[in-house]
Amino acid sequence: MSTSPLQPPFATALVAGGLAGTTVDLSLFPLDTLKTRLQSEAGFFASGGFRGIYRGVGSAVVGSAPGAAFFFCTYEGVKSFLAARRQEGQLLVAGEDLVHGQNARSSWKEARDHMAAASLGEVAACAVRVPTEVVKQRAQAGLHGGSSAAALGAILGQYKNVGFGGVWRELYRGWGITVMREVPFTVIQFPLWEALKAWGRRRNGTGSEVSAAESALYGSISGAVAAGITTPLDVLKTRIMLSKERERVLPLLRNILKTHGVSAFFAGIGPRVGWISAGGAIFLGSYQWAVNALQLKAP
Repeated sequence: MSTSPLQPPFATALVAGGLAGTTVDLSLFPLDTLKTRLQSEAGFFASGGFRGIYRGVGSAVVGSAPGAAFFFCTYEGVKSFLAARRQEGQLLVAGEDLVHGQNARSSWKEARDHMAAASLGEVAACAVRVPTEVVKQRAQAGLHGGSSAAALGAILGQYKNVGFGGVWRELYRGWGITVMREVPFTVIQFPLWEALKAWGRRRNGTGSEVSAAESALYGSISGAVAAGITTPLDVLKTRIMLSKERERVLPLLRNILKTHGVSAFFAGIGPRVGWISAGGAIFLGSYQWAVNALQLKAP
């Protein structure tokens, strides 16, 4: 029996993704603020400490829905395309041992497809996420007056001196390191989430999609694992986005190692793992809830 239910259509992924992104970002914004301040070069209390933990929430509200919708539309679309290609290439085999061997190869190919789909989804989402993160984190760290509007205004105000290209580069500062962080994160999180969901469907014995609660549990586990492993990349991303001047990744990495040692790359790991573990539950639980509800209403 197949453990893969029908993939959600584009409109379902669009709506469910937007809802999931907005829900998780607004729910866990204070933890995200604390994590950003712990990773700031200026230090936790100099960046605001426990004060004004909703600074920058405006940019999160604006960017959450389209960023998550971009991700899930790309993810589900690529996953469906690759699944169709994989099924077309499967050969009928005879014999129990051959079937088991074919199933093992099929499971690996399915995980590989999930990695590819998640990677492309993250690249698409970063088109919205990076400028949102730049504005949000500068507001969280108390730069430019400590609000999203002030942080965005300060960036746009550079137009006279640096032109459109300079403003564009400033909004997308940290693009490379963000993609370097997000792609490994999703390559870990989403295949693990999908594998746990497949296990849940086999355990249920029906082949139907898992519930929102099950998806939330699996999302929490996979998010926590991915968050812990990718924390050093997150530290680099935060330092680059908050720096007064543009910095390159390798010189920054060497400077952090020389000045603060390896432990600096795990600054904020507690809030990050806690935030993303809870976020994975809310994000993938609410996404599954919306998908299940929308597909139930579909004719």
